[in-house]
Amino acid sequence: MPEAFLRLPPLNALRAFEASARHLNFRLAAHELNVTQGAVAQHIRGLE
Repeated sequence: MPEAFLRLPPLNALRAFEASARHLNFRLAAHELNVTQGAVAQHIRGLE
């Protein structure tokens, strides 16, 4: 497996980032993604 592939962020984290950026709000992003606000925050933290 190529090394670049191993460094890609998880798709759910990218979805959380995109929804958060679009809504400018973790709560609304979480509602859209059917997860908790804490889950969205953890995904964003993982991307940092």
